[in-house]
Amino acid sequence: MSASPGIAEGRLDTIGMFALTAGLPEQVATAAARARELVGQVERGDIENVVVIGMGGSGISGDVVTAVTGPLMPVPITVCKSYECPAFVGPETLAFAISASGNTEETVQAATDAEAAGAQVVAVTGGGQLADLASHWGAPVFPVPPEIPQPRAALGAMAIPPLVVLDHLGLYRGGSTWIGAAVDQLELRRDEIEAGGEASAPAEVARRIGRTMALIHGGGAVGATAAQRWKTQINENAKAPAFWAVQPELCHNEVCGWGVNGDMTRQVITAVALRHEGEHPQVGRRFELIGEIMREVVADVIEVQAAGEGDLAQLFDLILFGDYVSLWLAAAAGVDPGPVPVLGELKAALSGP
Repeated sequence: MSASPGIAEGRLDTIGMFALTAGLPEQVATAAARARELVGQVERGDIENVVVIGMGGSGISGDVVTAVTGPLMPVPITVCKSYECPAFVGPETLAFAISASGNTEETVQAATDAEAAGAQVVAVTGGGQLADLASHWGAPVFPVPPEIPQPRAALGAMAIPPLVVLDHLGLYRGGSTWIGAAVDQLELRRDEIEAGGEASAPAEVARRIGRTMALIHGGGAVGATAAQRWKTQINENAKAPAFWAVQPELCHNEVCGWGVNGDMTRQVITAVALRHEGEHPQVGRRFELIGEIMREVVADVIEVQAAGEGDLAQLFDLILFGDYVSLWLAAAAGVDPGPVPVLGELKAALSGP
């Protein structure tokens, strides 16, 4: 679905990141439908652990999968964001290797190690080396649509196939229902935001953050994943620094850092608390206490509340909200949210002599 008139009009957006963001509900629904057509290729068997391999915009899909399935899974699930495959990986491992391009060197290396260790590898990719290797291994490939220009714009296409597979294998029971609830909530939130335009809630949050640096706090696995996504989207879309931390851990360390430099932090940092219904009651109380402390030492404290039925819906709701915030920050700064030339420069430097 294209962005409504007034949102992208007149703004620097060469690859259509506003429209791609608005299309997330349809992307999730389409990815689920296509994954169900291919899921029979994944072998049932004795699965003792699950590993999701990926980096950057592809790797965050592993965090989404882990956050929503972890509490329900009868076996452990781990995200691998490195060249090295975990040592416990073996014949009883189900390994998802996720790379939009198929050429992410860390993912290719770790997936190769997983296959050599005897794991059942499932590739989620748009092609490249990973697709070629999967074909050689006889591993299932769940395709990422090649028309999506950036990995961070393909979150639905990459996070949903593993959820469908885990549901199919009986490891994430009710997965189809939770995916449907997520689509419903994404449509509601997207339509609300698109109708609001510059008066929408994400645009207002972006205005409040302004030229300060965002520090995003989330509670538990769902909140932590949402906070990480907000941070990386602000980095890549707005080309601005941002930071994230998780409750309750930040109450044991980060909170101590607000005792001395309040005169400076009040000028440069805005705190954003991402709230959801799955928080432990004490985490909710901690958010309240931390908010009271931080109001004295930061420019602003903003709270965003998730909506939707179930962890997946609430997580995607926070993600979509944050994606729009990052785009409005880019628009306010006159920054093109799409291209990320520094990442290409880093890859070129790594591949050189």
